[in-house]
Amino acid sequence: MAKPAGPTSHDIVALVRRLAETRRVGHGGTLDPFASGVLPVFLGRATRLVEYHLGDAKRYRATVCFGASTTTDDLEGERTPVDAPAPDRAAVEAALPTFLGEQEQRPPAYSAVKVAGRRAYALARAGETPSLLPRRVRIDALTLLEWDDSDPTRPVAVIDVACGAGTYVRALARDVGEAVGNAAYLGALARTASGPFELGDAVSLDALRTAALDGQAGVARLLRPIDAGLEDMGSVQLAAAEADRIVLGQTVKLPPDLESTEAPVRVVDSHGRLVAIARIRGSTLAPDKVLVDRPAAFEPAHA
Repeated sequence: MAKPAGPTSHDIVALVRRLAETRRVGHGGTLDPFASGVLPVFLGRATRLVEYHLGDAKRYRATVCFGASTTTDDLEGERTPVDAPAPDRAAVEAALPTFLGEQEQRPPAYSAVKVAGRRAYALARAGETPSLLPRRVRIDALTLLEWDDSDPTRPVAVIDVACGAGTYVRALARDVGEAVGNAAYLGALARTASGPFELGDAVSLDALRTAALDGQAGVARLLRPIDAGLEDMGSVQLAAAEADRIVLGQTVKLPPDLESTEAPVRVVDSHGRLVAIARIRGSTLAPDKVLVDRPAAFEPAHA
C-alpha cells in the first residue's frame, strides 16, 4: 500500500480489512502517522509470512530541518531553537559519510523501545527521561538530494536514506544536526522502498476503494503472489506425493539437490505453487508453515 501522511499503520490495516472483507490482515513494518510511503500489507494466509519481511532493508526520502531540536526528534514534538551558526550544504554533505555502515544509534525518547517493561514514549509523556541504550543499526547509503537555504538560519535538506530494519530516521536527523554543530529534526518522511516493494508499484487508497466496489474479487486483482518479496529465500520443488505429505504436516526425505541450511526454504509443488515454508531437520525436510488446504483425497468423508 501507498500510505498517505495522517493515518496510522493500524488505520490502514483496519481499512483494508473492511474493504477486503477479511479479518486476516497484517502489515510489514510500522510507519509513523506523519510519514507516508510503502506499507507492505498482507492478507489471508500471507499474514503468516510477515515475519520474513520485518528484516527487509528500507529506503526513505527524509526532510531534515536544521536550526532547532524537538522532544520527539520529528515535527510533532515541542521545538527548541538552537543558538548556533546554521550549517551550509558543504558541511552537511561532508558529515553524511560518517554515518555509513554499522553503528550505535540512540533511539528517540518518544519511541516504542521498552525500558524496565514500559514503552519509552509512555515514560516521556509522563515527564520522565527514559534511559535508552544505543542500538546497533546499519546505514547503507546517504545522498543529499535537495538543499533549501532560503531561510539561512533554518536550512532544510532532503536526503535519500538506505538503511537496515530498525533504524530510526528521526534519530539520524537529530544526529546529523549535532554532527554539524547545530540541531535538526525530521520534518517529513516518505518510505520509498521496503525490501523489494517499491513506492512506484504501491496501491493507493483511492485505487483500493475503487477495486473494492467489485467486492473481494476486485481487491484480489490488486494482490501480488503470496511469495512476492521472498525471491532470495531458497526453494525446492517437490513431486505431487511429497508435496501432499508436507501439506499434511509430515516430513519428507531431504531432496539431494537441496543444500543444508538453517534458513527456511520455500516448498513449491510440481505446478510451481507455493505450498509451505519448511526447514531442514537432519536428513528430512519438515513443514514450518503450511499455506494451502489439505489435499482433497485426505479430507475426511461426511455422511
